[in-house]
Amino acid sequence: MKYQPKNISKITQLKLYERMMKPRLIEEKMLILLRQGKVSKWFSGIGQEAISVGVTSALKEDEYVLPMHRNLGVFTSRNIPLYRLFSQWQGKNSGFTKGRDRSFHFGTQEFKIVGMISHLGPQLGVADGIALANILKKEKLVTAVFTGEGGTSEGDFHEALNIASVWNLPVLFCIENNGYGLSTPTNEQYKCEHLADKGLGYGIESHIIDGNNILEVYEKVDALCQSMRSTPRPVLLEFKTFRMRGHEEASGTKYVPQELMDEWAKKDPISNYEEFLVSEGVLNDGSIAQIKEKILQEIEDHLQMAYNEEEITLDTIMELKDVYKHFEYQEVNPNNKTANIRLIDAISQGLRQSMERHGNLVLMGQDIADYGGVFKITEGFMEEFGKDRVRNTPICESAIVSTAMGLSINKMKVMVEMQFADFVSSGFNPIVNYLAKSHYRWGEHADIVVRMPCGAGVGAGPFHSQTNEAWFTKTPGLKVVYSAFPYDAKGLLATAINDPNPVLFFEHKALYRSMYQEVPEDYYTLPMGVASILRNGSDITIVTYGAGVHWALEVLDNQPEIDAELLDLRTLQPMDMEAIYASVKKTGKLIILQEDSLFGGVASDISALVMENCFEFLDAPVKRVASLDTPIPFAKKLEQNYLPKERFSLAIKELLDY
Repeated sequence: MKYQPKNISKITQLKLYERMMKPRLIEEKMLILLRQGKVSKWFSGIGQEAISVGVTSALKEDEYVLPMHRNLGVFTSRNIPLYRLFSQWQGKNSGFTKGRDRSFHFGTQEFKIVGMISHLGPQLGVADGIALANILKKEKLVTAVFTGEGGTSEGDFHEALNIASVWNLPVLFCIENNGYGLSTPTNEQYKCEHLADKGLGYGIESHIIDGNNILEVYEKVDALCQSMRSTPRPVLLEFKTFRMRGHEEASGTKYVPQELMDEWAKKDPISNYEEFLVSEGVLNDGSIAQIKEKILQEIEDHLQMAYNEEEITLDTIMELKDVYKHFEYQEVNPNNKTANIRLIDAISQGLRQSMERHGNLVLMGQDIADYGGVFKITEGFMEEFGKDRVRNTPICESAIVSTAMGLSINKMKVMVEMQFADFVSSGFNPIVNYLAKSHYRWGEHADIVVRMPCGAGVGAGPFHSQTNEAWFTKTPGLKVVYSAFPYDAKGLLATAINDPNPVLFFEHKALYRSMYQEVPEDYYTLPMGVASILRNGSDITIVTYGAGVHWALEVLDNQPEIDAELLDLRTLQPMDMEAIYASVKKTGKLIILQEDSLFGGVASDISALVMENCFEFLDAPVKRVASLDTPIPFAKKLEQNYLPKERFSLAIKELLDY
């Protein structure tokens, strides 16, 4: 292995050695503790230390780095106190996740590290978002993100590279090509000769680096970072290295040919570099022993601190509380001046006023800039707020949601428009696994609103008509809003944007231009989790939301003899169950109407909760009415049959007669 330090001082050469030695010695200790049952799992980065240390050492301390589970050198090079790492791995309070996640599945704003999730791909898009925020804030900073050669097969990898390329984002995409994705060799993972070649397809500069040569890693990455800070652009780096131990310790390495292991053992990044430094007079036997002794003593001291720390005390109230970042709702009341506007106008108006109120709010979505969105909600926004804040996106929902998360991590607010709620399936993973879980896992909120044009009744067929709110009400950490009226939509959208937690904001397409209401012209807010009582009655309670509200109103208008209490939920998470309980206790009968198909929908949970908490007040079984358990058909007669409007009219009579 050739070491040619052109512009690296002896002091830096020595520091790089010390920085590589620390994760190696920690790992050797962890492998002992693993065998003793004192650590539950371990993903080894032995043999790959030069990459983590070299890249992190080339970054500034205020530049974010997004590592993987073989990048211990990232954490130690950022000088995280070792006892905090040891406490993290033991599930104790001094770690970073309060015992809620393990190993390297955490982040820390203090050290500008954003840890991985097991679904590897989203962190690449998160890096895009962090870099975009730096660009918007005019900060000349680089963001580095790691993945393995196996992770390059995920769609998020391609989406993230494409976004970074189109937007000229200063992201350093670091591929650690270590030979195997668990047991799958590279020849079963990709067909091209080098992964760096993939950069060409996205117009991205790419380089191949010897990942076992610390000086080559540091020198090349340092030069690239300096260049990227002055000329923002993405760069793809393929580090050639090898994984000397199993994917994780339990899996072993029997699938690896022994001659390959022997070949790479000769390329060990630490022993080879050590020999070089000795030959250059930077190290000798005495200084090597001193360095190791100092690190080993630090390890033992900090391990003892972690051992001495008490086990986490269970607090169920805190467990539930930490699912969301605390949000202090602030009521803003408008002046009395109103205008009779449509639902679509109210949403547009609310979004525009939030853009005026929050200078750090960024809008992203397909065709939302020049074109104004397919429903024209953001028409004129680009001219008013600029293309930096109103951004057309490539068609890649997953990476755009991840980019939104990165923007939030870097102190921005984000609204992502799904062109149709149906398309959110392509961005489902980062919503339910990243946005929803981050605050509970490591205290990082997701200040993101995802707008969801939804609903049937317009002949749009199976892929443009779903009301898929139940996909998200099931996921702790998400909030879900579903307005039926312009007044509610405008006020709740303002609150959703103010709220630092991720919000899915559903908007029924059939109501966009058909539903008018007097709406305050000024900015105002409405609280989440408060149902609206639209009709007072004593014979039966109707609970619904979205288009179901208008179907119920039509039935009641046509049958004035029905003395019903009608509740519009407005928000589904949080849900105003207390209002439902109070109404059921008054009327003794409950019918729940939803546009979504029946099985597994919101109505099922409401029914179960009422049965559990109000059983003695019921005079009849709880009735659920919903669309058919089929995909949404296109033809008008089929669609009308699919929707529950007519069945609801019959069901309410049956329940009243019970």
